[in-house]
Amino acid sequence: MARRSLSPLTRAYQRNLKALTKATLGSSKRIADQVQRAAAKQLKPPPGRGDWLPGVALGPAGARRYHLYRPPDLHLGFGEKLPLMVMLHGCGQTGRDFAISTRMNRLAARERFLVLYPEQDRLANAQGCWNWYDRRSGKADAEAATLMAAVDQVLALYPADRDRVALAGLSAGASMAALLATRYASRFKAVAMHSGVAPGAARSPATALGAMRGQHVPPMPATAVGKAMGAAAMFSTLPPLLVLHGDADAVVSASNAGSTAAVWAMATGARPGPTRIVQRGKRHPMRITDFTRRGRVAVSLCEIAGLGHAWSGGAPSMLFTDAAGPDATKLVWSFAARQFRLNAPRRTP
Repeated sequence: MARRSLSPLTRAYQRNLKALTKATLGSSKRIADQVQRAAAKQLKPPPGRGDWLPGVALGPAGARRYHLYRPPDLHLGFGEKLPLMVMLHGCGQTGRDFAISTRMNRLAARERFLVLYPEQDRLANAQGCWNWYDRRSGKADAEAATLMAAVDQVLALYPADRDRVALAGLSAGASMAALLATRYASRFKAVAMHSGVAPGAARSPATALGAMRGQHVPPMPATAVGKAMGAAAMFSTLPPLLVLHGDADAVVSASNAGSTAAVWAMATGARPGPTRIVQRGKRHPMRITDFTRRGRVAVSLCEIAGLGHAWSGGAPSMLFTDAAGPDATKLVWSFAARQFRLNAPRRTP
């Protein structure tokens, strides 16, 4: 029986279907290869010596990956524990990116402390931002609790000192750091906000953009502080705060820096001292104002001239860094180390 010949239209359809199938399979393979390369890059340790240890923490917001940096050649004495610095990346970054940008690991290797890099899940935020603003829905507080689960996991598994934990973040990470410090004030000895939004300035996605532009953040009366910052923001219990912000920031208004310092100072009963100008070499100059209470710094406001939305003094090869700025990594660690020393238990002779 003779085989029925196919019409020109059917043959054309089959050719197109075959070509489409081949193109789809090729595209799928390319996408799979890209995903695999991205995953391999993320698993690859940042440059430098030391261990890059992976982990996953479970909490109310689900699972969040993290990496812990452990300095090389550690020879700990009996019962010795190391300080822990928690670093929260900004939007569009990974924990690995943040480690490379800030070069915090290099400082940790020299000063002997651990560094925790939690990582936002892209399913929770497509841009990789921490959902610091989404308090009305409860998402922000759930994420904060999940980050605390990561901290607790590291404290349980590694020789980290729970009495010497500090927290720092950039942009969305800075705003999440402020939320963590107000919700879990007793858990941190110091917190640093770099280019973040003032605490209490947003409670939903709809108000977050306005807050980034500097709206909704005038200095608040004392009666509004507790409501804006949460029940954990009791007077004098907040950890000391370092605020770093560039006056040329076009993403998060620099007015947030002054508002953050004012809110934190009011919550801790601190008063501002004289402003001083500091410049190291040819780096951007800083305008520094310390707010003190009973002789101790509760807030240090550092406004950096000419700095945009970038980690000051970071690696020049990375996004969201400005190598011409003062070294924010050293400033953050120096601020935290000072609080560790001040809060160290006194030894009896």
